[in-house]
Amino acid sequence: MDSENTPWIDITVSKANLEEDAKKIIAQIRPEWNISCLKFKVMRALHAAGCAPPMFGLFKNGMAYGFFSGETLDEKSVRDPHIQKLIAEELVKLHQVQLPSTQTGTTGKPVSQYQEKMLGWLAEVPTHFDNPAKQAVFERDIPSKAVLSKELEEIVEVLDELHMEVAFSHNDLLLKNIIFNRQKDVVHFIDYEYAFYNYEAFDIGNHFAEYAGMDEIDYSLYPNKEEQLPWLRFYLEAKAKAQGVKGSSEAAAAVTDKDVETLYIQVNKCACAAHYLWGVWALIQAAHSVIDFDYVGYSNIRLKEYFRRKEEFFKLNVPS
Repeated sequence: MDSENTPWIDITVSKANLEEDAKKIIAQIRPEWNISCLKFKVMRALHAAGCAPPMFGLFKNGMAYGFFSGETLDEKSVRDPHIQKLIAEELVKLHQVQLPSTQTGTTGKPVSQYQEKMLGWLAEVPTHFDNPAKQAVFERDIPSKAVLSKELEEIVEVLDELHMEVAFSHNDLLLKNIIFNRQKDVVHFIDYEYAFYNYEAFDIGNHFAEYAGMDEIDYSLYPNKEEQLPWLRFYLEAKAKAQGVKGSSEAAAAVTDKDVETLYIQVNKCACAAHYLWGVWALIQAAHSVIDFDYVGYSNIRLKEYFRRKEEFFKLNVPS
């Protein structure tokens, strides 16, 4: 297409709203495309890779898809070494899926959309709640938007320094989003609502943070280093196999102690980033969700845990 025939699109793409702006551009360049089908196409691609159930159709405010039989995990079953190995292998399978990305780096490879998502969410964080009970907790316990913005800058700086690998990620592997089929001895992930390109280590760190449960959150259940290392080795060995290393013994030999230690540090820094993400997310839900849930209180819990572990994890150094 020559410059004389190139259409002018009167849209300024904002880093804080990249995905929505990209959809607006697509709507003008390819008006025949149904924007609502983009997530449908993602789910179909995930199904083709064996990472999601089959898609049956779209409706106005959602989509219909198949069912994975099995049982959801709980605080006990997620610590079973065999189930942990299955989760690590399934996560590697997901991280190998290649999907179109709206954001690429200088190498042409997808980059993490974490900062983009958080900037967009921060812009939506309310400054006031009409509900007096919510407002009281908000004023007493929740950091100001200025403080949250400053924390995001630090998180992004810390994560950027790690030069982590990026993949299409689930980003919400809480216990109820993992289905274990005991008869087939497999696990499946469900609910890809928050899936986007992100650091591989974020998916793991976020998952570890969810060991605390949801009904009665207990962060003493967060796995310590001794518990994490075997899980991380499972993941790295499965990744080595996925990338062409043949045989279990060869995959094990390809993964060094330094590799595991490096991933451990990346994962725990990302766990802090996950606490921050869900703390900010909960504030938006508190303003808009019709679900009967204490979102402001939940935000307080996640942000407090972020600040409690931040110094400990951010000071960890990757082995040279």
